[in-house]
Amino acid sequence: MHEYKILIVEDKKEAVDMLRIHLESEPFKLYVANNGKDGEAQFRQVQPHLAILDISLPKMSGLELCQLIRRDSNIPILMVTARTQDVDKAIALGLGADDYLAKPYSPIELVARINAMLRRAYKYQEIEKAPSLLGGPRLIINPSSHRVTLDNRPISLSPIEYDLLVILVSNPGWVFTRSHLLEKVWGYDTDNGEETVTVHVSNLRQKLGRDGSQLIRTVRAVGYIYEEIV
Repeated sequence: MHEYKILIVEDKKEAVDMLRIHLESEPFKLYVANNGKDGEAQFRQVQPHLAILDISLPKMSGLELCQLIRRDSNIPILMVTARTQDVDKAIALGLGADDYLAKPYSPIELVARINAMLRRAYKYQEIEKAPSLLGGPRLIINPSSHRVTLDNRPISLSPIEYDLLVILVSNPGWVFTRSHLLEKVWGYDTDNGEETVTVHVSNLRQKLGRDGSQLIRTVRAVGYIYEEIV
């Protein structure tokens, strides 16, 4: 069984102790830093498979650290924090976090989300027997290279954004609810996670440019649908 390296950046000892209790029984090797600067150093030294970051950290905030990690790596990032305002969640996801979990949280949910993120990042392949290209005529996805172009312009996407786009493009004209996308892409389905889908869809549309809202259209009170444009 593969042993995954998990970086925990958390300044509260009791929170770290709790994480150790629930994660050390999993096939994980844990690395801990208690401030943002040490977290950055650990990230560069250890090269973890996944990072768990608290937002409120001394020396460097978890948001700043998230941004630094995302600049150099596509590893899954889970933000864990006592701050529950929607704006904090939106900022964290906008800076590149894959998911967000508010304290206090269920240890079972924590482990489930971590395993889902690792499975998606390192094991999961969305398209079986995929065609050489998806989309068209303007938006083209090459599943073998993960290259995405719109009007021959390369579009740089995070792994989450790419998976979302592939799901939608593979099923043109099909309306996906937020809970369905949450289950397909993140690997779990809870009402609390639907805001995560909303933020990532918004980020994806922004990267697609002025046609983003036409390609990925909101179906009011239902979800999202991909429609080809010519």
